Parts: sequence; C-alpha cells; structure tokens
Amino acid sequence: MTDKNGKLICPGALATSNLLDGQAPGTGIKVPEQLVGIGFRCWLAGYDTCDIQCWETGWNHYASVLGPQHAKAVVAELACWVRCVHSCAARKIEVHPHSSAGFCPDECVAISMVAASQHSACPALRTCAFTLLGTSEVDEVIDCAANFASVLRDAGQVLSQTSICDAAILAQAERPISSPLRH
Repeated sequence: MTDKNGKLICPGALATSNLLDGQAPGTGIKVPEQLVGIGFRCWLAGYDTCDIQCWETGWNHYASVLGPQHAKAVVAELACWVRCVHSCAARKIEVHPHSSAGFCPDECVAISMVAASQHSACPALRTCAFTLLGTSEVDEVIDCAANFASVLRDAGQVLSQTSICDAAILAQAERPISSPLRH
C-alpha cells in the first residue's frame, strides 16, 4: 500500500480515523507503529554510520511521545533489538532517511515483527525475522524483539494485529530478488 506520494505504507499502520485512534500527528500512521519504525530507522542508521545524532534523534522522538521515564526503558530494549538485528543480518537492511514520511519494506517487516511478537503470532514472527535477516539463524533476534515488544506494551504502546504482514511479499515490494548479502 502506498500513500498519495507513492511512499510505501505498512499494512495496518494507518490510523482509521483521528488522534483518538492513536494517530501520530501529521503522519496518518498509528503511534506505536511509528515508534517502532522511526526507532528502528534511527538506531540502524546510527549503527551503520556511527553518527550519534541518529540515536539522539530517535531518543528525542521516544521521549517526546512517551516521556523521558518510559522512553528510557523502551529505548534500552529498542537498542538491544536493533543491535542484534544489525549483527545477525546476513544482508544489508535498508532504511529510509529520518525525515522520510513513509516506511521502506525492511522497516515494515521490522514493524510487523514487533506486532507479531506482541500478539504471539509465532509463524509470522519467524517469517518476518527470516525475511529481515536473510538467514535462518533468527532465535536471538526473536528473543530481543520479544523483550522490546514487552516494554512497549508496558508503556501502553500496542501495535495493531493488522500490522502483521506477509513479510515475504512485502520484502519483494521494492527490493530486487538478488539483494546483496553482507559478509
């Protein structure tokens, strides 16, 4: 699904009506999904570039939405999950620039992974992990995703079940079949 500008929007991430549904102001994307997508984007960019500004941007976003106290615990688990994804991936994981309004397929799969974890959708969770990482060695990443999903839930941020997507189809939406592997 794409927005009016042709940017990919994750299935289920759209708010159905207004701020009462948890819509992030000005985005049309539900707040929990936005937190996961933006956090994943900022933390992965930070690991890829070693630029602390990426992490500061992510922290500021979480603190503004959750408040500094809740953000501290949530961001700690976000960092663990994304670090694990980064170190376990057998392929280059793509993210959009921070200022981008939509999410790329890899970001959507990451959002879907956390939603699947919160809703105990094990087959979907494993499929998302396999698709995102490009390897069958997914158990450590699944454990980290579960920890992140749990602290998000504790902070009152529950992703929609409709954010659980068919990761294999979504992954092919904008990425060629021969995506390069990382060594």
